[in-house]
Amino acid sequence: RLQGSTVDSRDPLALAQSWDKALGWKIGEDINEIEVWIERELGDPQNTGFPDILFLKNSDMKLGKNRLHLDLRPDDQEAEVARLEKLGAQRVDIGQLNSDECTWIVMADPEGNEFCILSARPN
Repeated sequence: RLQGSTVDSRDPLALAQSWDKALGWKIGEDINEIEVWIERELGDPQNTGFPDILFLKNSDMKLGKNRLHLDLRPDDQEAEVARLEKLGAQRVDIGQLNSDECTWIVMADPEGNEFCILSARPN
């Protein structure tokens, strides 16, 4: 199975705290200034096996668009965007606003990493 994905971060703990609130996950026990991880399994009694996200210390500034990003599919797209904005995420334009067919909203976390909020889950 896919174990996880890794995100470079200037402040791993702050970014992990932002994402654990966004996803409802838990921060792992062995955190330090170099790496912090969040995992659904820690707070998921059904152990669904979602991959961990590891935040690694990297003092380099983010340059350009991400080559890999997360897509989140909520029950209510606009409500989720509003909730994430309250947690510090921002809407961003990476060219998608010029498309009439765009059904997703591109956002960036507090360190500028893009992710998408897809249209609501079908019933």
